[in-house]
Amino acid sequence: MRRRFAEILLLCAVVLSGPALAQATPAGEASQGKTLRVAISEVPPFVVHEADGSWRGISVDLWREIATTLGYRFELVPMPFKDVLPSLEGGKVDVAVGALTMTAEREARLDFTSPFYQTGLAIAVPREGGTAGWAALQRLFSWQFASVVLGLTVLLFGVGALLWFFERRRNAAQFGGTPAAGLGESFWWAAVTMTTVGYGDRAPITLGGRLVAIVWMFAALIMVSGFTAAVTSALTVGSLQGSINGPQDLRSGNVATVQGTASERYLNDERVRSTVFADVRSAMRAVQAGRADAVVYDQPILQYRNAELEHGGLRLLPGTFEHQLYAFAVRSGSPLRDPVSQEILRITNGDEWDSLRRRYVGAQER
Repeated sequence: MRRRFAEILLLCAVVLSGPALAQATPAGEASQGKTLRVAISEVPPFVVHEADGSWRGISVDLWREIATTLGYRFELVPMPFKDVLPSLEGGKVDVAVGALTMTAEREARLDFTSPFYQTGLAIAVPREGGTAGWAALQRLFSWQFASVVLGLTVLLFGVGALLWFFERRRNAAQFGGTPAAGLGESFWWAAVTMTTVGYGDRAPITLGGRLVAIVWMFAALIMVSGFTAAVTSALTVGSLQGSINGPQDLRSGNVATVQGTASERYLNDERVRSTVFADVRSAMRAVQAGRADAVVYDQPILQYRNAELEHGGLRLLPGTFEHQLYAFAVRSGSPLRDPVSQEILRITNGDEWDSLRRRYVGAQER
């Protein structure tokens, strides 16, 4: 009986101590010999890759302080941004650290810690000056514009050749002579007729020639309108860049952003014509080169990268929209979530957090 009574007491003790052991497990998980694998992807100023190969930034420094306090051992695992969340879901890493926006879609797949940074999307456009003129010049000498001119030239030769076929014998004085001379005169007639500046020095006299002339005069009205629209579009393309002054103007141009991010999802939801790039630096340079009219991305990252661009960078429009919260991500049900969240709340409510932020973006924050 005494042995049975001792077993019952031992069983009760284990049951009653279960919650306490469960609470101790998260903080002790990494300190009991496990080295956490922490996924990072370069996204300054939150994750910055130094020339000597080391990593720093708002998110990296915050994680290091959390790991030190909780006694976690860890290794940083750099990877492309598109691989961060799939690697976390697949169990290849334990934590994702960076500038991860909390969204409902991601929360359904993963768990987020308490947020540590609040921001929003921002818009960057070309600086005023010669950028618009240079972009117009580029479009004027682009293959698209050249193809319009080439097609129009071929059409003029075709109409001229048809007219020459009917006129070369009965109207030899105007369209006769050698084939080269006759075709040249016919091409000239087709060109001046299309532009409505004909001088009357050339006119068909045969029935077939006059039928060609009538059809061409009416068709030329449409051709001139299309050609004028192409030239106008090429010369005034830069005006679109100056017309984007806020989120309500994004649909008027081609907007650059980064693939697989919250900014791309926002543009798709708003049905904004966009071009995606692998990273924000490539997107911003596309705007500088006139291949896009604006770039939409997270404000602090745009600010940081803009300071690195040559030729003065882009012009960031004031204010933000589509507000976002950044947090660390862990696998669903991970015991790391609660202790890490508690440390984030402790640090972000202290003076040390303000010092950390100012170290990277203090001078640029609005």
